[in-house]
Amino acid sequence: MSRGEERVPGAHDRAGEAGQGVREGEARRPAPGPEPGSRPGGGAVEASLRARIRQVPGYPVPGVTFLDITPLLADGAALGQAVEALAAAVAGIEFDRVLGIEARGFILGAPLAVRLGKGFIPARKPGKLPLEVARQEYQLEYGQAAIEVHQDAIRPGDRILIVDDVLATGGTSAAAAALVEQLGGRVAGFAYLIEIVALGGRRRLGDRPVRVVLPS
Repeated sequence: MSRGEERVPGAHDRAGEAGQGVREGEARRPAPGPEPGSRPGGGAVEASLRARIRQVPGYPVPGVTFLDITPLLADGAALGQAVEALAAAVAGIEFDRVLGIEARGFILGAPLAVRLGKGFIPARKPGKLPLEVARQEYQLEYGQAAIEVHQDAIRPGDRILIVDDVLATGGTSAAAAALVEQLGGRVAGFAYLIEIVALGGRRRLGDRPVRVVLPS
């Protein structure tokens, strides 16, 4: 298991380094109506992105289907579309910097920050940053995990947009939000390429804006 694979009965929050695991069938449930601004583009762009996300049954464990975004990442045009769609999704959210969650949050968060002229903050696994860090631990079914940022990465009052590839159960994103607030920052919102609606991750994010390109 890699960063933030928060496990809850019947679901995985993080399952592997290039996709997202869910219990078979859950990702196919109908999605509720989207929040305003949460599904930019649509139509051909959405179909193009969805066509480049593979479902891998039985990985990483039996009964879980892994959503593999590596075909999307390998296609320059599709990757560009994903970044543009995220930029459109967060239009109207005022923020100072993007915080990307290791590891796929780096892949999408950094180009999004460049696209919008914002700075980028990497939220890393423990032991990966060289200077004094702020740390937020969170509970997994099988133990604890943690994420860290440099102490000087977030100043009091900074407005931070948290970005990751997938919103599933929401545990890792909630930990990232707590880390921002620990340093005196304010969570301006969350942005994801994919949301697995059946897992109800939004419930753990409070009333902050959540923007999604591809709800499942």
